[in-house]
Amino acid sequence: MSIDKIPLRKLLQLFYADRSKRRSILLADIRNDKSKEHAEEGSGGDFYVPFWADAKNHVLGRLDLVEQSKFRIAKNARRTRLYPKLAEGFLKLWNEKVRWRNEKFELFPENVKAILPIEELEAHIRIENTVSVKIWDGSDRVIYPYFSETPALPEEGARLGLWVLRKALPDFHPDSFRIVDVLRSAYFRPTDITFSGSERDILVQKYRDLLNEWKEIQDER
Repeated sequence: MSIDKIPLRKLLQLFYADRSKRRSILLADIRNDKSKEHAEEGSGGDFYVPFWADAKNHVLGRLDLVEQSKFRIAKNARRTRLYPKLAEGFLKLWNEKVRWRNEKFELFPENVKAILPIEELEAHIRIENTVSVKIWDGSDRVIYPYFSETPALPEEGARLGLWVLRKALPDFHPDSFRIVDVLRSAYFRPTDITFSGSERDILVQKYRDLLNEWKEIQDER
C-alpha cells in the first residue's frame, strides 16, 4: 500500500485512528513499500480477501460462512482471532439490517471498482472488493466493506466514504451505495446521513495532513 494511492477503507481507518495506531500503520507501510508486502493484519491486503469472498458466497447460498471460516482458520492460524468476529458481525448485519435480503436479487458478476483522483494532492483513492446487486425493484446496491478492528467507523467517516463512492462511481444512483463496518454490524445509507456540501474540503484536508505525516516519518528514517 502506498498512501498516495490507497484503498478507501484504509484511508478512513487512518483518518480516525488515534495518533499511536496511525503512526504504527504508516511505519508498517514505509517498511513494506519496497517489497509491496502487507504483513500487518490491518493493512486491508490479502488478510480480508478470502473472508469477503466467502461472505459473497454465503449471500448467494453457496456456503455456510461460519463453517467456511473454520476452514479458513485451519489453513492459516493468523485468522484465528478475527475471522470468527468478522463472520459474526457480517451475519448479524445480513440477517438483521439488510432489508432486501429476503427479496429476489441478482449479484453483479463483475467486481465494481474505480479510482478517484484527488488532483491537488497528486493522490488516488481506490474502490475495490465491493458487493454489487440489483434488487427486486430494479435498483442497484453497491456495498463497500470496512474491516478494521480499530477504530470503529464514525458517522463522519461514513459520510466521507459515501461521498467518495458517489464521485468515483457516477453511473450509479447516489442513493445506491452502502458502507458496512463488518465487525460492528454497522450499516450506513445515504438516506440516513445529512450531507453538508463540505465533504470534499474535509476529505482533502484530512488527506493532506495524512500525507504530510507520512512524509515526515519517511524523512525520520
